[in-house]
Amino acid sequence: MSKSSLIYFILWILLQVLVEVNCQMSPKPSVLTRHTATFIDNKLYILGGRDLSDQLVGQEFFYLDFSAPFNTLSLLWQDLSYIDMLPQHANAASVKGGANNDTLFLYGGNNLTMALVYTFDPHSITWGIPKILGDSPIRTRGLTGVINNGKMYLWSGMDTLANYNFVNVMLILDTINLSWGKGSLVNSPTPRGYYGATLLPNNNIIYIGGYNDKTLTSDPKSLNIITGNALTLSEAYIYDTINDNWSTKITSGKIPSNRDGFSAILSLDGQRIIIYGGEFINPGYLDTTLYVLDLTNFNWYVPNISGSIPTPRAWHKANVIGKYMVISFGRGYDKSIESDILLLDISNNKEYIWTMTFDPTVPNNTTPPSSPSTSQLSSSQISSSQLSGTIVGSLFGGLLFSFGVFFLYKWNKNKQKQKDESNSEEITNPTKRNIHNYNQAINNDYNNHEQEIIQIPINENSTNHESVIPTPVIINKNYGQEIIQTPNIENTTIHEPIISASEINRNNNHEQEITLTFIDNKLQNFKDEMLQAVKQEINQSLNNSNIVRNERQG
Repeated sequence: MSKSSLIYFILWILLQVLVEVNCQMSPKPSVLTRHTATFIDNKLYILGGRDLSDQLVGQEFFYLDFSAPFNTLSLLWQDLSYIDMLPQHANAASVKGGANNDTLFLYGGNNLTMALVYTFDPHSITWGIPKILGDSPIRTRGLTGVINNGKMYLWSGMDTLANYNFVNVMLILDTINLSWGKGSLVNSPTPRGYYGATLLPNNNIIYIGGYNDKTLTSDPKSLNIITGNALTLSEAYIYDTINDNWSTKITSGKIPSNRDGFSAILSLDGQRIIIYGGEFINPGYLDTTLYVLDLTNFNWYVPNISGSIPTPRAWHKANVIGKYMVISFGRGYDKSIESDILLLDISNNKEYIWTMTFDPTVPNNTTPPSSPSTSQLSSSQISSSQLSGTIVGSLFGGLLFSFGVFFLYKWNKNKQKQKDESNSEEITNPTKRNIHNYNQAINNDYNNHEQEIIQIPINENSTNHESVIPTPVIINKNYGQEIIQTPNIENTTIHEPIISASEINRNNNHEQEITLTFIDNKLQNFKDEMLQAVKQEINQSLNNSNIVRNERQG
């Protein structure tokens, strides 16, 4: 490996360390299951849920930006917990709605001290409790909210009383006019929770699976159901939001085993339902995590899959973002090893691909929202804890990177100085010959400009002269800045070449000098740019901190 290649390799390593330090210093959600995931304006908002110890997470509110490429192994979470006014909770339902279809609506949850409905405005970065007309319905949990034309449909779930009964109710929240309504229950399925639901292109909502067995238990790692049972996926239940009625479809093919706690989304072409994960009764074959329901004939099949297949998850959330099924958190995986976010490329119906790289260049899917919590948000502010992590991480990484660049720069300078001194010692004084009417070579060292000026003798009325090689003083401060004053030749015929010793020295090390000079300049420029970037980031972070402080005081 050449010296220049080695240097740039080391710089690349230092840059990776800087990125990794910044990622590690940034806070991230502690949630594992039963959260909400709402996609608004290229941002996925994570709220509520339970952690690894099955305890309610604190007042955490994070988002992940999907407007730029990222790798799931290096997620840059943005912390908005400083404005989270909601009590601790889990099992709520959320959608994107409102008059401008850009507001997060949160319903229900297991905390009785909460308001029934909250709203989050992504523009003002504030939570609110809306005043909703009509009779306030009961609070339920463990259900899925589906939005269509500004109306949030909330079917079944469990009540929040001590016995946790499964209730059969179709609540309709008009997020535009802020009013409550109810849908028909004629021919509706048995009440349940933790089912799969998504909106179809024809304004229908499909409901599948779930459970209503209070004795159900499952293995936390394998997700296999141990006692009790989940509900079948051999039937799909359709609610018509336009005509307010229910119908049932019988499914066929490779029907998934009974399950609950899975996710269901609509494919990009609107012709398929894709389900992932859940806790289930193992049917004896391995393809138990990913299934597709063809809506043209309601036939189940297992899709072709490539990429690194992740550990199955349950009680997670899934959103369609761009060409990906984006799966967030869930039970069954090791947070210390695996990413909290999974990406399944569903752009090719013949083969789905598990990947770790998100590419935002593909236009976002224009199909109606298909995930339990499809919403969005736009905010450039971050919390005080985020500011602290960013500042510390940037300072540490920037100083480490600058030290590395400076070390390499000085090492190159010293190395070149040693080589030039060695080459200078090898140059001997030339032998004087019979030379007529020549001035002696003059070497002037201009300290102020650190440049070497070599004056070569003026040749007048000379014939057949041998070469004159003056011995210059080599200055090793600024390579490549020597100035050679060329001879003034008058009435001269047949001259042998006049070569300066500095020219010989330069020729001997020409390639190395050009390379190292280029590298020196690049390193210095890169160092200056990095220091300037760190300064700008710190100033921006301090400005954001002042904004946050002013908002709190206000």
